[in-house]
Amino acid sequence: MAKSRLTLILVLVLLFTASTLAQQREVEMSLEECIANAVKFNLNVQVEIFNPAIADATAKMAKESFFPQLTFGFRRQSQENPSYSYLEGEETVVTEYGSYEGQIYQEIPGGGNLSVYLISYKNDSNQAFQTINPRYGSTLSFTFNQPLLKNFVINSIRRNIVIASNNLDVSNSQFKAALLETVYAVEEAYWNLVFSVEDLDVRQHSLALAQDLLRKNRKEVEVGTLAPIEILTAEAEVAGREADILQAQFEVDNNEDILKTIINRYSEAEASLTFLRPSDEPSYKESEISLDEALKIALTNRPDLQASRYALKNREFDLSYAKNQLLPELNLNAGYWSPGLSGTQLIYQDGDPSTGIIIGRIPSGPSDALRDAFAFKYINWNIYLSLTIPTDSIFSRARQTQAQLGLEQAVAQISQQEKIIFLEVRNAARLVQTNYKRVQAYRIARELAQKKLVVEEKKLRVGLSTNYTVLQYQRDLANSRSTEVRALIDYNLSLAGLDRAMGITLEKKNIKLASAQ
Repeated sequence: MAKSRLTLILVLVLLFTASTLAQQREVEMSLEECIANAVKFNLNVQVEIFNPAIADATAKMAKESFFPQLTFGFRRQSQENPSYSYLEGEETVVTEYGSYEGQIYQEIPGGGNLSVYLISYKNDSNQAFQTINPRYGSTLSFTFNQPLLKNFVINSIRRNIVIASNNLDVSNSQFKAALLETVYAVEEAYWNLVFSVEDLDVRQHSLALAQDLLRKNRKEVEVGTLAPIEILTAEAEVAGREADILQAQFEVDNNEDILKTIINRYSEAEASLTFLRPSDEPSYKESEISLDEALKIALTNRPDLQASRYALKNREFDLSYAKNQLLPELNLNAGYWSPGLSGTQLIYQDGDPSTGIIIGRIPSGPSDALRDAFAFKYINWNIYLSLTIPTDSIFSRARQTQAQLGLEQAVAQISQQEKIIFLEVRNAARLVQTNYKRVQAYRIARELAQKKLVVEEKKLRVGLSTNYTVLQYQRDLANSRSTEVRALIDYNLSLAGLDRAMGITLEKKNIKLASAQ
């Protein structure tokens, strides 16, 4: 019974394994496809992409300070007061008041502001001896305020706009830097996977050579031409190379998972059922760019340096703003207004309001008051110039000192950053040249190791060599092949590293910042 259960369990396990293997699929992807997937799906890129959008919204919000502001008002008021004079003609004086008003307020780039204000009202009262009741009034007024020293051109509104615009450029540069690093991470993971796959193939070929030699040795032992102890050497070598394959397979799986994580194309379930295999082969084309040219390109294209330069503009503007705030406040205020008045005119007996006897009315509506106001029938204006000297600008320079120190610090940081970039570019260019020569040297070493193995195998066939020597030469050839592939991969990685150091990776890969966003 127990045996039957064990058999059933084994059958189920085999069926599950077969089903899983049937679902697994191998997908070939080029480096370009991996980069495209990373730009679209990489989680770090998806996080960073919000920063330029937020900075853009902040810049737009700052510019909205120059949008006109519209204000509307409506008022209804009723007052009842006891009469304090017999001339009022009523024991209780009742006054009804209502008004409509509207204003357009506009900030102007020079630091001032302009407003247009219109009010229309109606006043109705039971008070005696009035000549117009109800009375309608309208006033159209213009007001202009302009700083002439402090806050002239450089004010808080313009400061917010300039800083927000520069911060948008900073954010775009930072997003470009994050995108550049992501693309390099894809290249690094891709070429490491290429090496792992190639190295696994080398180890498998080396194992096949050892197994072939082991089969030959067993046949020779069977016919009595070789001592049985010689088989042990071959078997030990086969076991060692099988262990090498296990390690190589581990590296393939590990580097494949790293690449899958970066491109973030597959869900966890899909990733476990997909074998990702690179379709591109490493190139071996000598880089022709000079060190001086690489340094110039880096100073122009490095996104982190561009971000620092935009941040420097903020520090420069902060200093200008701080200096402006030390100036006295000299403000020009000008006003212009046009009133209009209309209403129902009361006609008294003998033209004397003191009689209190109304013998007629000449009606007039609110439109007449509005017409007079817009016709500028009555012209009024004023100009006012004020000067304020704050004591803090006389005795303290703390704000200017702070801004000056911030500017000097930013300049020093950029100088330090440029030195670091010079070092990175020099090291990257030097590494490209070194790896190019390494490929040549290891290629020669591999060719010599291959020739040595061929010669040693011929010597073994005529009894002039030993299995141990042939196995050692096989291992040397496998290591030479692996080292040559590693050098070739390192050369391609160093080319990608040089592009990253110069900040031209996105341009080389034809990745547009706008399309990535």
